[in-house]
Order: sequence, then C-alpha cells, then structure tokens
Amino acid sequence: MQLQDYARVLIKRGWIILGLAVLAAASAFGFSKLQTPIYKATVTLSTVPSRPSDYGQTLAIKNLLRLYVQQMQSPALTQPVIDKLQLDVTPQAFVGQVNFSADESTLTITIEARHKLPATAAQVAKTLADTFVSFHNQENLQIDQRDRVLVNAINATSPEIFSPKTSINTLAGAILGALIGIIVIFALEWLDSDILRAPEDVERVIGVTVLGAIPTIGDKDTEATVRRKPGAARRVCPHCGNPI
Repeated sequence: MQLQDYARVLIKRGWIILGLAVLAAASAFGFSKLQTPIYKATVTLSTVPSRPSDYGQTLAIKNLLRLYVQQMQSPALTQPVIDKLQLDVTPQAFVGQVNFSADESTLTITIEARHKLPATAAQVAKTLADTFVSFHNQENLQIDQRDRVLVNAINATSPEIFSPKTSINTLAGAILGALIGIIVIFALEWLDSDILRAPEDVERVIGVTVLGAIPTIGDKDTEATVRRKPGAARRVCPHCGNPI
C-alpha cells in the first residue's frame, strides 16, 4: 500500500480508532476510580562508618545493608511497631505492606510503607525507622567505638498516591484502544482487498490504464428507456381493454 492508500483507509475508517480509544480510556478511568486508593510514604536511613577513611569498614557496611533489611523485616522489630500503632495485622502481613531498598552506592536504606490511609502509611514508615535506629544503637553499645556503624534517618517524604495511577491508566487505555482500532481497520481492509471498487483498483491489479467504464443501469432506468422507445408496442388487457 502507498502513502495515499493509508491516508484513504484512515479517513474512511478512522472513527473506529477514535471510538475504541475513547471506549478503552473510559473503561480504564472507571476501573481506576473503582479501586481503593493506596498511599505510600518513605523514610531514608543513612549508614555512616565511624572511620570514614577506612575503605575496609565502608566495604563491610555494604554487606551489612542486607543484614539491616532482614532485621527490619523480623518479628522482633515489626511486632513492636504493630503494637505501638495498634494495627490489626500479623508480622507477615505487615512486612507485605512495606518495601525495603538498599543502595550500596550511597549506603542508604529506604523504607516505603503502603496503606489505604495516608497518615497510617507515614506513621508506619517513621515508627519502623525509629524502632530500627533504637535497636541498632543498643547493639552499638556492645561494639568497640572505632568499629561502630551510625544509622540515622535523613529524609522522610509526605504520603502520596501509590495506586491506582488514574491518569497513567487512562492514557494507557487510550493507546491500547487505538492500537486495537488500527489492527481492526487493516483487518477489514485485508478482507476487502479482493473487491475492485474504483478504476484505480483495477489499474493497480492488472497494471494497465483504464480508458473507460461501462455505466451501470438500474431496473428503473431500463424500464424508462423501454417506455421512451419509438414505436414500442402497447400491451392491452384482453378483458377490460385498459393498457397494461
């Protein structure tokens, strides 16, 4: 197909693309609005070696980050947070609502708490961070001061929507609907490709320039032509004598 053929198809059946895009976008928007909003809040913890110039201690902290994450996920730390906030969840369910990410390049750990109530999400992230810092400080008391790792909360974000992303879902629905519409119209064109509707179609198939076309004559035109013929015999009813 040439460029003008694509343009002709889009002009002819473009309403299918537009209709499916609008329908899919509206469906995605409605589905997003029916979902219960989930909010997230984060707290970032920094780990600082007592001897910053000691490369060996810095390397050791990178390996300790995974240990710290495991400690924050243990019932020994999650249960006190649950009790303090009076949450009706088990430690396993609590951990499922919190996401941890350790960044070895910056020696930081990010705690991301998710909850349907924004205030609760912020409280969970902050309380868990404070609980871990207190627990870690107690462990530092049993370690030589030169080998200690200092952990502090350096950043806390306000609660924000985590899901659903209504605008993103709506846009994705519109794009998906438009793609389906494109597939549909080209499928229809493929089914109609064997039908020759215009002289251009004939020229494209046989490769010869069309010099003329035989006009189509309908039944009414044929009847009118016959009536206009000079000397045409008139039919008369044999019973009443009226012309037929």
